[in-house]
Amino acid sequence: MKQSIVKIQYIKHITHDVLQLVTEKPEGFNFIPGQASHISINKPDWKEKKNPFTFTCLPKDDFLEFVIKTYPEHKGVTNELLKLKEDDELILNDVFGSISYKGEGVFIAGGAGVTPFISIFRDLQIKNEIGKNILIFANKTNADIILKQEFTDLLGENFINILSDEKAEGYANGQINEDFLKAYVNDSTQHVYICGPPPMMEAVQKQLSNLHISKKAITIETF
Repeated sequence: MKQSIVKIQYIKHITHDVLQLVTEKPEGFNFIPGQASHISINKPDWKEKKNPFTFTCLPKDDFLEFVIKTYPEHKGVTNELLKLKEDDELILNDVFGSISYKGEGVFIAGGAGVTPFISIFRDLQIKNEIGKNILIFANKTNADIILKQEFTDLLGENFINILSDEKAEGYANGQINEDFLKAYVNDSTQHVYICGPPPMMEAVQKQLSNLHISKKAITIETF
């Protein structure tokens, strides 16, 4: 795919370290909910520094949206994004991604790993196909939960949060483990979608195997 240069139309914080960023959409540009693009900043020192960011809008939208966790301490692309404003430019590259919706199941996300699921759930909502899908979302604290209200509105009691570094009423505490997963998956679960930090995904896959979830039922995304 050829590169496309797009202007930022809107940029703001939606949590203490997560940006919502909206850009122009090139003519004929398309993607499948769950997919991402390698993106760089159209500035001399940053054009070749590409990071993968997931599209969180819908394919039919006339704009592109990204929800991006920033890491100022890394002094990399996400830190530079914090300095951008409207009319600054990004460079879009290839569209890619392993996660696409295959049917009702359990979505398991860690931190910014939820981003591929945002467009998928928004697409399901438009189609009135949310069904019995479950989202298990692991974060450090309540303040880290991305789009908490939107997911609550979409999924109700099927939006399950677990916090590793904070105890809060109404939230599970600790790490995802087999005992925790037993409440949401069993040998009849046809689809499990996982995205998050590599150690988390590796651990969850092992736990699912112990719970007799077939590898064929599991879709993972790694960036």
